[in-house]
Amino acid sequence: MNVWQFLADAAASSSGPRLRQGGRRLDYATAAAGALAAAARLEARGVRPGDRVACLMDNGLDHLLAYYAAAAAGAVLVSLNTRLAAAELRTILEHSGSALLLHDDAHAATAHALGSGLRGGCLAAATATAAGPGLASPRLAAADAPAQIYYTSGTTGTPKGVVLTHRNVATHARAAVQELGLAAGDTWAHIAPMFHLADAWAVFAVTAVGGHHVFLPRFAPRSALDLLVAERVTITNLVPTMLTLMVAEPDAAGRDYALRTMLSGGAPIAPEVVRQLLATFACDYVQTYGMTETSPYLTLSLLSPELRRLPPEEQLRWKCKTGRPFHGVELRVVDAAGRPVPADDRTVGEIRVKGPTVTPGYWQDPAATAAAFDADGFLRTGDLATIDAHGYVDIVDRLKDVVKSGAESVYSIEVENVLYRHPAVLECAVFGVPDPVWGERVAAAVVLRSGAAATADELIGFCRRQIAHYKAPREVRFLGALPRTGSGKIRKQSLRDGEGRA
Repeated sequence: MNVWQFLADAAASSSGPRLRQGGRRLDYATAAAGALAAAARLEARGVRPGDRVACLMDNGLDHLLAYYAAAAAGAVLVSLNTRLAAAELRTILEHSGSALLLHDDAHAATAHALGSGLRGGCLAAATATAAGPGLASPRLAAADAPAQIYYTSGTTGTPKGVVLTHRNVATHARAAVQELGLAAGDTWAHIAPMFHLADAWAVFAVTAVGGHHVFLPRFAPRSALDLLVAERVTITNLVPTMLTLMVAEPDAAGRDYALRTMLSGGAPIAPEVVRQLLATFACDYVQTYGMTETSPYLTLSLLSPELRRLPPEEQLRWKCKTGRPFHGVELRVVDAAGRPVPADDRTVGEIRVKGPTVTPGYWQDPAATAAAFDADGFLRTGDLATIDAHGYVDIVDRLKDVVKSGAESVYSIEVENVLYRHPAVLECAVFGVPDPVWGERVAAAVVLRSGAAATADELIGFCRRQIAHYKAPREVRFLGALPRTGSGKIRKQSLRDGEGRA
């Protein structure tokens, strides 16, 4: 079991230009030849099986080929967040022990500055995948050997390298094909960053069925909408921030889409935004939840036949839940003592998971690996949720993001969902700030829609009319944009640390 096999099988069974970026068109056989040529060039630079090869690229065809080139060389691909500073990238290169840095033209200057310290230097992706002699046969690693390392965003400290094995990645890809009904006729849009598992899993799952790949190098709302229409995209996965900005475009709802399914993952999404998505794209919607440590999917809000018989508004309530377990995932919601909580859709506990898609641990960090798993071998996710009689979980907060105000726990997602109902609110984030009396008080950072106006008192009053007063924000900060990680998640630690404070 090796991820290379997905490309090899597609090359043998598919025809036509199924990988498209601008004027560049490749069939899978040509793509496989390009990946083998890149693997040969890696080998010529001294890369040996088991070595780490870093990748610093925007979304693109060459980024997809880099994943397979590393596998063909028997190397481990280290996916680099393009939004990190040079010093942060250098720390990751050093910690991973990367032998070489693959890069695209957009990041050539940064790569050359960093590559001087690597044994194999840096190599332009376009050069690596150009026509030329390739490996006669790929140097395939064992199923349980590392395939990729993804470094966590590191919002609260030094990032950790999450190891995913070939078995992890391949098992997840096959499960995604089954769960989402992926087929050769599907066109996947790589819009979310390919350096992150919000999108990278599709590099393998879509290739597994011989589907079509199209690419948006860098996200912009209008460009994303244009790509969906021009390339007749049928399915993709976007983070909530992207979707919020896309549906806010004035002509978003008037376009001719070919979408059958829109997936959303990487962060919770407000029900009001889901309503806008359904109205805009007129396709099925699936909420996803996962972690880098789990390849990534842990749950999907796909409805059971029983739930599909409910009225549309009731179905929407279930579609907005975090979802039921992904194929092959064993999931528990437990209390502080590790006991399962009642399946009453009310009692809150931590999600813990086990299965063949779960990481074996963190790169060269046995202490962090040991701390991540409980005595039964379940991964501690740090996410708090309820579970219902149908087995659907619903995340209420990150363990670290719960606001402890007096004797009460305030779950930020509940408050955010209320704020999203206000017509002036484009985006928001709720978090706790120190309070001399209550320990913490609820605060909110808000981005207003273009041309809209609202005051702090207005938004606080709006919340108090819909939820308990202790849950409502006691202060509101208006920002032009929310601070984010490279994968698009809101960086709440930055808000707690005072970013955006007047």
